[in-house]
Amino acid sequence: MIHSHRAGWDPERGLVVAAGRRPGVAVDMDRDEARSVAVTAYICLYPLVTMEITRLQSTNVEPGQRPGFGPMNAFWHIREFPAADFKAVVRPNFDTLYSSAWLDLTDGPMVVSAGADPDGRYYELPMYDMWTDAFAVPGQRTTGTGAGTWAVIPPGWQGSLPHGVDRIDAPTPHVWIIGRTQTNGPADYPAVHKMQDSFGLIPLSHWGGQAPPVTAAIDPAVDVRTPPLDQVKGMSAAEFFDLGLSLMKLHPPHLTDWSLIAQMRRLGLVAGARVDGLDPEVRDLLHDVPAQALQVLQQALPRLAKVVNGWQMNIDTMGVYGNFYLKRAVVAMAGLGANSPEDAIYPMLMADADGQPITGDHDYVLHFGQDELPPVHAFWSVTMYDAEGFQAANPLNRFAIGDRDALHYNADGSLDLCLQHESPGAEKEANWLPAPRGPLGITMRLYSPQASVLNGTWAPPAVRRA
Repeated sequence: MIHSHRAGWDPERGLVVAAGRRPGVAVDMDRDEARSVAVTAYICLYPLVTMEITRLQSTNVEPGQRPGFGPMNAFWHIREFPAADFKAVVRPNFDTLYSSAWLDLTDGPMVVSAGADPDGRYYELPMYDMWTDAFAVPGQRTTGTGAGTWAVIPPGWQGSLPHGVDRIDAPTPHVWIIGRTQTNGPADYPAVHKMQDSFGLIPLSHWGGQAPPVTAAIDPAVDVRTPPLDQVKGMSAAEFFDLGLSLMKLHPPHLTDWSLIAQMRRLGLVAGARVDGLDPEVRDLLHDVPAQALQVLQQALPRLAKVVNGWQMNIDTMGVYGNFYLKRAVVAMAGLGANSPEDAIYPMLMADADGQPITGDHDYVLHFGQDELPPVHAFWSVTMYDAEGFQAANPLNRFAIGDRDALHYNADGSLDLCLQHESPGAEKEANWLPAPRGPLGITMRLYSPQASVLNGTWAPPAVRRA
């Protein structure tokens, strides 16, 4: 057991510590409790570590070398829908074009701007802290489609802002903006590109002048090929906790994390600590924690939200997670950078109408009655992924289908979508969403969902075998 019979007071850290042990080592925790805290600590740190690996990979790129990637403090746009081999982010959407920007606020605020769109096009600029909380979402739903300017402020900054610049306080000094602009197919690209080009980013210290040029400081040690999720999964306990605890020095936990941080401190898991400096019993206990925690995340995914008609309906605690560490980590694993429910809901298909897993070895029909079509203020779609959350090549180069496509509705106003590997025939191809073989990960997206979605009175109909 991890315990102590004699204790003393450490004046620097203000806690009771075991005699002869390093500050922070547990004095009254048995091994089972210590293991439970360690697993929870891993789950808590998982989004932070995943964000950091994603940041390093996304910004370790020379400008113009890779769409959507580039140095910090600039927008880097994806000008077309992802190709079949795009694997930088799990479950990418095919409804909007992305505009990505990593903000470094360590030298002061950055000012984000967006131009006006006379057509009222749906767009959003969700801002995520390094713990993956969407702490602010400028865009059509919140600030409208007129021109907007926002100063993103780092913790502890004091100063005044120019007239007309709104203040947004960031919880961490690094911020990821994952901009999304409605795109109605490739023919719509020119209008979308115009909106993307209106997104601006400049240090507040340069306000009124020219933004300084951004340059890439390429670090050859950064793995820019292995997907971030695979990198995190492959980390040993020492690698994971060393990185996570180091990141906590720059990116402090949220105020409501106090209780878990207090438990972690009893194991010596404090900001800046390294595993090789922990109590030997703690080091031994941590060895198997990554495998245990990852198993917990995998098992939690299908049970994390209410399932209706086979669809998992995440209509709450999304985007901002509070102390729901498990959900925050599972969302980071399943779809890093998820929207808040008011901006978009992502029903995930867990089973068919008979309760069986969805697989590309069967043909399915998703039937919407006339009064069952998704109730949204903006638009909706259904996207096909493989078991790992990535799109798969298909003859139509079609990865999503929705209300902006030229769908064929039935005479009574109902709609049948064909979810299957082989073509359903020329007469049904307009409604065909091609599927790869093997287990499938089908996701519906509802942009600016109406109240009936948010309050749980509407859910997608069941998917049935054809």
